[in-house]
Amino acid sequence: MPVIEVSHLTRAFRTYKKQPGFGGAVKGLFHRHYEQTIAVGDVNFTIEPGELVGFLGPNGAGKTTTLKMLAGLLNPTSGTARVLGHVPWERADAYRRQFALVLGQKNQLWWDLPARESLELNAKIYGIPRDRFERTVAEMTEMLDVKDKLNVNVRELSLGERMKMELIASLLHEPKVLYLDEPTIGLDVISQKTVREFLRRYNAEQKTTILLTSHYMADIQELCERVIIIDHGKIFFDGKLSEIVDRFADFKLVTIQLEKTGDYPATSLERYGEVVEKTPGTIQFKVKRDRVIPTCKALLDDLPVSDIDIQEVPIEDVIRQIFAR
Repeated sequence: MPVIEVSHLTRAFRTYKKQPGFGGAVKGLFHRHYEQTIAVGDVNFTIEPGELVGFLGPNGAGKTTTLKMLAGLLNPTSGTARVLGHVPWERADAYRRQFALVLGQKNQLWWDLPARESLELNAKIYGIPRDRFERTVAEMTEMLDVKDKLNVNVRELSLGERMKMELIASLLHEPKVLYLDEPTIGLDVISQKTVREFLRRYNAEQKTTILLTSHYMADIQELCERVIIIDHGKIFFDGKLSEIVDRFADFKLVTIQLEKTGDYPATSLERYGEVVEKTPGTIQFKVKRDRVIPTCKALLDDLPVSDIDIQEVPIEDVIRQIFAR
């Protein structure tokens, strides 16, 4: 049985469009012009227990709005959703005790207090026994390498250390569903890697259902087998990450190393494929999938090739092209 069921979920916002200047302000007192924006439009998907799903889309696509509706922070304009058998925006206590929402640009820890005191407050709110609290904090701070930062004021922590503490605060009550909105935004590569490894391990051990949004493709590639792509409030793709390349990239990258460097005219090289990069001794082509084998044979026959490499197009390039459409 799915943990998350979303059916025809829609959220529209009505915004006041003010005319410029003082005259526009006066007119607005008597006659206001409103515009309606569809942030999420007729979205449908289901997520099974224990899945770690990537939720992708360009800025303004509707990702955060969807997460906020699933967390009960926003009411939909129409449509339905059930998470763990509950309607999120009814905000039942039984549901709120079973999920967590981490927003990469929002803080839930008290800024002027040590992180431990915020964690202890969360433990009291959720009624977590003392021995379980101490055990959970010890395990997660060890995994995230912030054990020595528990008694440091939150304002004095680095961005990476704060995000790790935010994760610990959200997972103290062992939620069954975790919504992550840009959890690695602004972090250095070492902190990103630590957070990714923690999430992978936590998902494997606890079987927590995770819905993750991120603009870092490394997060998605390392954590998610399945992705949902949303654009202009509508689902564009829902399937395995590996299928994106097969479906949206109909070419491969063929790179050759030359035994003898020479100035080969661009016009003569174009018959093998689109020249992506050309340096002394190396040429990279973009070749249609069904032409890779004959193209490689022609390159070996026509040019002094010492080595040849065939690669899939990087997934981030494919996603970028999808967004550009």
